Amino acid sequence: MRVMKWSMIALAVSAGTSQFAIASSQDDSKGFVEDTSLTAKTRIEYMNRDFKNGAGNVRRANGNYTTGSTNKTSGYRQDTGISELITLESGFTQGTIGVGVDAFVGGTAKLDGGAGRAGNGLFATDGDGQPEDTQSRAGGAVKFRLSDTVLKYGNQFVASPVFSTDDSRLLPEVATGTLITSKEIAGLELSAGRFTAMGSQTGMGRDSINGKGAAGLTSANIAGATYQFTENFVGGVAASDVDNYFKKQYINLNYTLPIAESQSLNFDFNGYRTKGDGQELAGIVDNKIWSLAAAYSLGAHKFTLAHQRSTGDAGYYYGVDGGGTIFLTNSIQISDFNNKDERSWQGRYDINMASYGVPGLSFMTRYVKGDNIDTGGTKEGKETEWNYEAKYVMQEGPIKDMSFRLRSAVYRANSDVGTDNNDVRIIVEYPLSIL
Repeated sequence: MRVMKWSMIALAVSAGTSQFAIASSQDDSKGFVEDTSLTAKTRIEYMNRDFKNGAGNVRRANGNYTTGSTNKTSGYRQDTGISELITLESGFTQGTIGVGVDAFVGGTAKLDGGAGRAGNGLFATDGDGQPEDTQSRAGGAVKFRLSDTVLKYGNQFVASPVFSTDDSRLLPEVATGTLITSKEIAGLELSAGRFTAMGSQTGMGRDSINGKGAAGLTSANIAGATYQFTENFVGGVAASDVDNYFKKQYINLNYTLPIAESQSLNFDFNGYRTKGDGQELAGIVDNKIWSLAAAYSLGAHKFTLAHQRSTGDAGYYYGVDGGGTIFLTNSIQISDFNNKDERSWQGRYDINMASYGVPGLSFMTRYVKGDNIDTGGTKEGKETEWNYEAKYVMQEGPIKDMSFRLRSAVYRANSDVGTDNNDVRIIVEYPLSIL
């Protein structure tokens, strides 16, 4: 599931603001060193999944862990770790074609967790099923800019709806390949790329994400476009061709209707179509899935209702193309509500406490119910999930921008759909701008 969600409207903000630009980005370049930024992000994450109704953590022969009711090593999974991600983004050299580099180095350390309690995805495990004490990775990319078009080759973090690196644990996934992004036309952003490897959040190797019963990513060709039609209406499309797995198309429409100074109504539609291709290494993946959310904002309050529906020969499949490649409203903390023929509904409430004198403090709660799941038997599959989240961001002082977040989920489902569990996470994050 995609925990740190992106929206196509966010991807289009830079395109929309470029309507007011006179000179190109390259014309405004101050130089390789002068425009360089260096940031360090520290993250501490505690994660506990407590299984219910007799289920527990079961160790497989290869050292990995699954859930079951027999041969349990424990009834829960619990890990705590810390990570540091240092990112360097250089400026571009001056001239007609600017040249620059991006680089990163990241590392994790286990603070708590052991064999029998592993499986939350914070750490890789050794042959004995013991979580690794430390891990590290580094990478970089070279980039070129002509006018408002940038070409980047190497290791990078990607946020396309059809190819997206996940950042829900200690370190993000990392893709290797080429990406071109162009903002030459006011309000329009175009992108195209080819990627040949994807490193997982715990696999420190260049190509460590495996597909369902397959060797992993061979290559993925992607393309996309977002356009700011008006100040309040953004649309986007994207497509991918993942070699020997599938072809995928995506569409997003996002419209905000202003009602009054502190009131608005937002509609957000997201849809995917997936069709198996080549050797179909992930098996049957033919699927259509869409979600529609309506959000009413009133001052500090936001009320959201959403519906999501899946049809086809299988549920919506993703993963070999990145753990974040699911831009759907009902993809939440534990479940994505993306099973075969599943229909799901969501009710959500958000409040920003800045309006009540506590800037930086916010709360969210939501409930999602899914049914009509085709489990391959005579029994209809059903699942429900309730989340709440409290977050506070320091507004001033020496640790300004440090955030503290408590996330909780209660998940219940038929035994052939999922495993009942209660999920609690505490995340502390501190982004530090060095340059």
